[in-house]
Amino acid sequence: MRNSELEFFVDLLESRKEQIQKNIVGVEKELQALNNLELNDEGDHASVSNDNLREVAIGQQQELELIEIEVALGKIKDKQYGICEMCEEEISLQRLKVKPHAKYCIDCREIVEKQH
Repeated sequence: MRNSELEFFVDLLESRKEQIQKNIVGVEKELQALNNLELNDEGDHASVSNDNLREVAIGQQQELELIEIEVALGKIKDKQYGICEMCEEEISLQRLKVKPHAKYCIDCREIVEKQH
C-alpha cells in the first residue's frame, strides 16, 4: 500500500475515533440524565429502563469499534495494515474505504460470520 493511501486511512481512522469518543461521552451523559429522572409510575420506569438498555448497547458497540480502530492504527505503524488476519492476503481498498478497521477480506469475513 502506498504512503498516500496509508495517510488517507490514518486520517479516516483518526476522524472516526474522534467521533466515537464524542458519541461515548454523549451516551454517558444520556445515561446519567436517565438515571437522574424522577419517575412516577411503572410506565415511566419501563420507558427509562428500555432507554437505558438501548444506550448501553450503543455504548458497548462504540467501545468495540474504538478498540478495532486502535488495532488498525497499530497495524499501520507495524506495516501490517490491510492484511487479512485469516488468509494473510491484502484486503481490497474498496473494503477498507467502507470499513477501514476491517480485519478480514470479504471471503474470510463471510467464513467468520457463518461460524458465529
